[in-house]
Amino acid sequence: MVHQYKNNGYNIVLDVNSGAVHVVDDVTYDMIPLYETRTREGILEELSGKYPEEELAEAYEEIRELEETGQLFTKDEYEACLQEFAERKTVVKALCLHIAHDCNLACRYCFAEEGEYHGRRAMMSFEVGKAALDFLIANSGNRRNLEVDFFGGEPLMNFQVVKDLVAYGRQQEKLHNKNFRFTLTTNGVLLDDDVMEFANREMANVVLSIDGRREVHDYMRPFRRGDGSYDLIVPRFQRFAESRGQDRYYVRGTFTHHNPDFSRDVLHLADLGFQQISVEPVVAADTEEYALRREDLPQLFEEYDALAAEMINRHKEGKGFNFFHFMIDLEGGPCVAKRLSGCGSGTEYLAVTPWGDLYPCHQFVGMDEFYMGNVYEGVKNPGIRETFRGCNVYAKEKCRDCFAKFYCSGGCAANAYHFDGSINGTYDIGCQLQKKRVECAIMIKAALAEE
Repeated sequence: MVHQYKNNGYNIVLDVNSGAVHVVDDVTYDMIPLYETRTREGILEELSGKYPEEELAEAYEEIRELEETGQLFTKDEYEACLQEFAERKTVVKALCLHIAHDCNLACRYCFAEEGEYHGRRAMMSFEVGKAALDFLIANSGNRRNLEVDFFGGEPLMNFQVVKDLVAYGRQQEKLHNKNFRFTLTTNGVLLDDDVMEFANREMANVVLSIDGRREVHDYMRPFRRGDGSYDLIVPRFQRFAESRGQDRYYVRGTFTHHNPDFSRDVLHLADLGFQQISVEPVVAADTEEYALRREDLPQLFEEYDALAAEMINRHKEGKGFNFFHFMIDLEGGPCVAKRLSGCGSGTEYLAVTPWGDLYPCHQFVGMDEFYMGNVYEGVKNPGIRETFRGCNVYAKEKCRDCFAKFYCSGGCAANAYHFDGSINGTYDIGCQLQKKRVECAIMIKAALAEE
């Protein structure tokens, strides 16, 4: 499978199965779509009125050489391994601990219902968190590196338990030859010097929630009494990012139907001094007034293109920053399992409620049909695990012929379920945006490679 597109003055050709990327001239770009179905003579005849014969002959030989060396028109070798992949043994390697089912903000788009997750407000006790870490260790097999994300709601509302669980985890590392990578997601309202000092010592990564410009952020992320949170959190986030050397964190925002000009929010965050930025599309039902709509797509595509071009300019000026959705590895990249099935939700990655229940991920928490068990008794419904084990890009009909499938790994299972009724379905708006992001990310690589 070959995907071709033009972006920012570049003719880009992606060989999907090998991952090879080629930046080509016009004659090669026009010849590639004809190569597999026409003879050499037929191709040269069709393009003879547009390009000189010498250029056509040279382009044909270049394409033939790329095919022979496995860089163009390569065969799909992944699907043949699908049965073995589906039967692979998996271990639990990551937990999302819902340390607090409560929040001090009232974000309009919150899928967690201000932290309640279709249930009640609650704080995870140390005893439940301890049992969760014990469950992770017991179900991690020979895997040494384990990940635990402190999530909410707002996890800093239960900060003492966070600290106690990290201390317990560090004790268990030595006893079981494990290494915990702790992460934290926070809205910043309770981010103070003590939290910063602890996070800089213990947290491998911290996600800082902010949506961009003051008016955008304050509209979508107010306090419950209605006033905005921007002025409170921005200076704290700036100081925290600097304290971490502008590394091992992300400022993470969400754009909605109200700010389709989201590139301005990304650049606003960059202008505030942040160098690790993620601003992602909201995922919401069509009934929500802030939900993205199909009619938003043309502008959103233009925004991604404009953002990519500006990022290149800033990089050349020595003012570069990372944008999470444009970060792509064209040389190594993720392993085969990651390419085929993504985050590992329901198999390698589970979410834990404040009372110890297990779900495939944080977006399924509170949905009875996805209850898997609990940290004391383990997985009691292995059928759910097996269903998620079978979720991959070949199980999704719309993914099979998609050029981006090995970069998005089939997308988010929760989004697919909510919009298509099955974890093997797709969320179409999300797919369209993902494809545009992949194209922009590859173009950025091509542009920077010229330096």
